[in-house]
Amino acid sequence: MNLSEKSIENVEYMIEQIKEKLKVLNLGAIKPSHFDEEMYEELKEIYEMVQRKNSFSPNEMQALVEELGSLRKNK
Repeated sequence: MNLSEKSIENVEYMIEQIKEKLKVLNLGAIKPSHFDEEMYEELKEIYEMVQRKNSFSPNEMQALVEELGSLRKNK
């Protein structure tokens, strides 16, 4: 997967990988449709950081979820 290109498919891939790595229990809370390409670079930074780590403290997980929430597109 070439994540250097901004695309909806890459956004979907990164969100799914973040959810899997963080073991998000409420899978409906974070959906790829909540994000668009405008926040691509910020989302990619979160994705890369999540992929580098093997585990997360509860505080880190909370901070990541909050950051993802701030990147959600406005409804």
